[in-house]
Parts: sequence; C-alpha cells; structure tokens
Amino acid sequence: MLKVQVPPLRLGSIPVDPPVVLAPMAGITNAAYRQLCREQGAGLYVCEMITSRAVVERIPKTFAMLRFDPGETVRSVQLYGVDPGVMAKATTILCDEFGVAHVDLNFGCPVPKVTRRGGGGALPWKRDRLAAILTATVAAAEPYGVPVTMKTRIGIDDDHETFLDAGRIAADTGCAAIALHARTVKQAYGGHADWSRIAELVAATEIPVLGNGDIWEASDALAMMGQTGCAGVVIGRGCLGRPWLFRDLAAAFAGEAAPPLPTLGEVAAMVYRHAELLADLEGEAHGLRDLRKHMAWYFKGFPVGGEVRRGLALVDSLAQLAGLLGTLDGSEPFPAAELGSPRGRQGVPRGRVVLPYGWLDSDCLGDQDIAEAESDASGG
Repeated sequence: MLKVQVPPLRLGSIPVDPPVVLAPMAGITNAAYRQLCREQGAGLYVCEMITSRAVVERIPKTFAMLRFDPGETVRSVQLYGVDPGVMAKATTILCDEFGVAHVDLNFGCPVPKVTRRGGGGALPWKRDRLAAILTATVAAAEPYGVPVTMKTRIGIDDDHETFLDAGRIAADTGCAAIALHARTVKQAYGGHADWSRIAELVAATEIPVLGNGDIWEASDALAMMGQTGCAGVVIGRGCLGRPWLFRDLAAAFAGEAAPPLPTLGEVAAMVYRHAELLADLEGEAHGLRDLRKHMAWYFKGFPVGGEVRRGLALVDSLAQLAGLLGTLDGSEPFPAAELGSPRGRQGVPRGRVVLPYGWLDSDCLGDQDIAEAESDASGG
C-alpha cells in the first residue's frame, strides 16, 4: 500500500486524527450512523446538514436532528444558509445552546431547485455574499472558540470556476479549513472527480485543504493525499453500507496492514449493530424503517437470495432482522469485484446548471434577496 507522510490535522483547537471526516449526508449521518462510524475509527463526524433559518426559527424537526450520543466529544454540524445575519444568529444558537464545537458551511449543493434560486453551489459565484456569510459566521463562532470550515465545488461549470477565489476568501475571513469536492455543480455526482484541482487549491491557499470525491477505498485516500498534498479527506458516498471503511482508513494512515475484508457474517453483525443504534435513537419501529435504505448498500455483491433481500427491504423489528440475517451464510467472503465501485447517488453530468436570470452577469450580489434559496437544500 502507498505510504504518505501525513502531518497532524487541526481545525482550530480540534485535533482530527486520523485526518478523515465523515461528510454530512441527508437522511444518513444521524447520531446512530455517526456512532457506528466512530466505532470504526474516523477522525471527525459531521451531523446531517441543517438550515440556518430553521435553527433561528426553532423548528422542532430541525432541533430533533441535533442529537448527539455521549461518546460524541466533538459536536460537529454542517450549516447551510444564504443570509449573513441569519447565519450568525444560527451559529450562536448552535454554540451556546447545543455545545457545538465545529461548524461547517455548505456551498456545494448541485440540486436545481436550490441553484435556480442562487443557493448551494451557485452562491460562491457571488464573491461578496460568500465573504459576508463567512465573515459573519466566523465572528459569531469566535467567542466560543469554535472553528468554522466550508465545503465547495470547483465551480458552476468548466467556464465559471470559483474554488480558488473561495479558498482566498475562506482564508481572509478566518476559516479554519476548506473542503473541495473536486467536481463542478454541472457534474453533480456524475463523471470523475478532478483531483488536480485539489492540488491547485492547496498551492493557492494557506489554510488546510480537505479533499473530497471518488474515495471508495483507503488506498484512494492515500493516493489523493499523495497526489494533491491535501491535509485530510472527506468521506461521503464511499462509506454507504461500508462503515468499516473508516477502520481501513485509520489503519492506512497509521501505516498498518489493511484489515481483512469482512465476511458476510461480519457484515450482518454490522447491520444488526446499526439497527440497535437506530432503535435506541428513534424507537424500534421507526429505526428499522430508517435502516431499510441501507440494505442494498450493505449487501451489494453478496449472494443474498431475492426473497431474503425483499425481506430485508421491509424489515420492521429487531427480531425479524435477526431471523433474516440468521439465514445468511456467514462464511461467504466479501465480493472483491465490488472494491472501488461507486455507491449512492451517481447519475450523469447535467446539460446545464439552472441559475437565476442574469446570475453570471456579475460576481457581486449586492442587496439582492435570495432567501428562497435556503428552502429544500441538501448537501453537495
């Protein structure tokens, strides 16, 4: 395995060891999944993304997402918003009332219903608004000693790049780090991540750069860091159905031999552990329903019969899950053909990015109201 000398990563006063961050994913990275991944060995685990306006308006559903288990010593939250004042108020609430120790800001969402309103991955084109949001959020977090980081993409498309300016603005406004998903908004989750742009950002900014995109195995993370010089990696879709990826990453960064791939029995045990954590978090019935979407990821490539797969997709109790898992051949080896394969959202690059009328005419937003861009946002 490729060996890379990795300097210690710190986000403000927070050590991230190994330099591996679990990316926030809607409907995935709740307290149960974060605990499952933490038990495997990642460095930092980010809560599902929440919107700043929902925090300020104290929406119960949003506050319910801000649940942390006792072992979560560093409470990390990804915050999304488009108004500097609202972002500052939300940050104060998170730090003061919820003990949040790290705030990450999302400027990478490629969803058309968000970009058409000027939000998500479209917002960094307006350099003045990006700077205002970062300045306000950093200032709000500073009294609590909470570091602020941001995540972005290469740009809107190949002709409208924003990542180098975003890196400069992040450094100038006091951000602790910047994460780059090495795709454009137009690419969404399709095509290949261009790691060379991560290297460009590393060369252009003085703050730590975290790399994101197409990390499916621990060897991919080492390769990315070796090729780009980035200070750490952000893991999103690569860990879907594979929380042990963080165990593999911890071993790789420690220079240790790769742990053996899990057998079907070991994967089944991981699924049951995930179910227990969800049941504790949400109640057995709701927790098991939440688990269903993970099943195809967990058992991808394994010889699991159609009837069992259908049962797993409809499981609604721990007893039922235990019975179904008990029918599997636990000695079945991990399907090596699945190594390095994409998981989760993929798709193909879009024909164009939907933007507000005249959005690209200027890189300044001024006092234009884009509050609607905060509704129905998701990660990027």
